[in-house]
Amino acid sequence: MKTRILSLALLALSAAVAKDFTISLYQPAMVAGKSLAAGQYKLALHGETAIISDWKNKVEVPVKVVESDSKYSSTTVKFDTANGHNVVQEIKLAGTKTRLVFGETEAPMGGGEKANP
Repeated sequence: MKTRILSLALLALSAAVAKDFTISLYQPAMVAGKSLAAGQYKLALHGETAIISDWKNKVEVPVKVVESDSKYSSTTVKFDTANGHNVVQEIKLAGTKTRLVFGETEAPMGGGEKANP
């Protein structure tokens, strides 16, 4: 009985830690040096690691997780251009207060945002 309760508790904890989202790239983009075609991707967030995948690509990248004071109404992907390529800089996740910053150890913070400890 104790084993069953412990197993259920661990399952619930792992579900709470891992968060899955769907993102759309409307143009080809680079993430962690890997080129991704335009299309829909699954984004799994495990602590400060984002895993972006589709049926043939999988990219794991460290991210800075920044929490805002209010929830984002839509998922948005912000790009920068480097060497003629779109490079993902950040993703704001709809229905959450979470912003993922790529390629930085310290995230620039806007009003009302704070980094997750």
